[in-house]
Amino acid sequence: MDRENVVEGVQNAPHRSLFHALGLTEEEQKRPLIGIVSSYNEIVPGHMNIDKIVDAVKLGVAMAGGTPIVFPAIAVCDGIAMGHQGMKYSLVTRDLIADSTEAMTLAHGFDGLVMVPNCDKNVPGLLMAAARVNIPTVFVSGGPMLAGKIDGCKTSLSSMFEAVGSYNAGKLSDEKLKEYECKTCPTCGSCSGMYTANSMNCLTEALGMGLRGNGTIPAVYSKRIELAKHAGMAVMELVRKNTCPRDIMTEEALMNALTVDMALGCSTNSMLHLPAIAHECGVNLNLDVANKISAKTPNLCHLAPAGRTYMEDLNEAGGVYAVMNELNKKGLLNTDCMTVTGKTIGENISGCENLNPDVIRPIENPYSETGGIAVLRGNLAPDGSVVKRSAVLPEMLVHEGPAKVFDSEEDAQKAINSGKIVAGDVVVIRYEGPKGGPGMREMLNPTSAIMGMGLGNSVALITDGRFSGATRGACIGHVSPEAASGGMIGIVKDGDIISINIPENKLELKVSDEEIEKRMASFVPKTKELSGYLKRYATLVSSGAEGAVLN
Repeated sequence: MDRENVVEGVQNAPHRSLFHALGLTEEEQKRPLIGIVSSYNEIVPGHMNIDKIVDAVKLGVAMAGGTPIVFPAIAVCDGIAMGHQGMKYSLVTRDLIADSTEAMTLAHGFDGLVMVPNCDKNVPGLLMAAARVNIPTVFVSGGPMLAGKIDGCKTSLSSMFEAVGSYNAGKLSDEKLKEYECKTCPTCGSCSGMYTANSMNCLTEALGMGLRGNGTIPAVYSKRIELAKHAGMAVMELVRKNTCPRDIMTEEALMNALTVDMALGCSTNSMLHLPAIAHECGVNLNLDVANKISAKTPNLCHLAPAGRTYMEDLNEAGGVYAVMNELNKKGLLNTDCMTVTGKTIGENISGCENLNPDVIRPIENPYSETGGIAVLRGNLAPDGSVVKRSAVLPEMLVHEGPAKVFDSEEDAQKAINSGKIVAGDVVVIRYEGPKGGPGMREMLNPTSAIMGMGLGNSVALITDGRFSGATRGACIGHVSPEAASGGMIGIVKDGDIISINIPENKLELKVSDEEIEKRMASFVPKTKELSGYLKRYATLVSSGAEGAVLN
């Protein structure tokens, strides 16, 4: 055990003296040391309750014979960071979280870990760290918030952003906007739709790294406290058996996660995070696999922003295991994969019935026969681009229109707000990719403005940046190569015709080969003056098509 490197033998007497300085008894020092990675802070609504989760985990570890020791991980609230320079610091924290957790774990000789994340980059960052340090690890999140309620209908953060678009279009009063502001996010927890945080927390169950309910039990339910205690107990059993993350997060388990992703209609950000997690596991997960799995995986859920159901509804309907049990009826999962429960996926999901076919469609009656995410390719995105197909209106699955080109999110937002975007347009936002942003900002403000102004059935948006899980509509992100790396999105001009065909997985710039060759020959990508962490990040980061991992 790693603990032996810091507490056993005469040579480690100085180390033990420091453990005594912590107030740890000799009895505690002889037990497995379990690091509890706490993402608690007072700025992220999804994390303000994590202190209680951590306390419950500590109790569970101690009950099962371990010594719990807490250390921190950072987290950014994507909602608060949205629409300004703060969003440049969202995706980049994923790697800071992985790196700092690796450093703390290996420096202090922990025998096991319980990860307590909740929000967007926190979950994948800690999954990456778990694979990297590869000691027994269990995940238990802070849980989703309850949906808001306005005019008798449930609502969530995506509705709030779209309300701003409606207000700017003169369709919503000051008083109604204020009501949305005060009622949309009624409790602590990760925002209540199938956004990135909840997508990734649900996928911990599919990967086998989280216990049942980790993705769906609401933050304010006492059941989450019980779950946290069980997570503390579970890690001790993993330590005894020496079952490690790479024993669980195999290639087959990652394929299971991608399959569940398609059925749930998860955030497009999962197409950044799953490849990055796979990379740490030594598995190559490229975008082409996504379309292959999507082609055979039915979409069973339309949670917000795709529909009018929320995480609390998915929880009551049976949760992720019920979705997986539906998928298993057609043999779409590898049920032999091991999990942190000590049982296989097949054993875990056996008997987990779908309790509400309006929330989880039966596999015989899916929303669509194909999955919730599609990867598009073409001359405009030879390395790929990503769209949340399940959240696109039927009339926008195929669209062709003139480009309106912007070199930043802010410029595009001004044009949308001032009425310069009209029906039929394809908004192009570039220099917002991993290198060009840097940091690959989410475009929730412009996409929400388009929907809120009533243009969602006639305007598309493409970007080398990315989208919040709260985005809906014909919004295509991760266009690769990005403009800053010399990608063709950098040579698009106002008025160029762009063709989008989601059923055929195509994204094309309808300009002659001769004109494209001429433009590319004279194309010099724009650069930005950078400093600090963003400068280092831009230098090291790979393409969005590769998961934006650091090389």
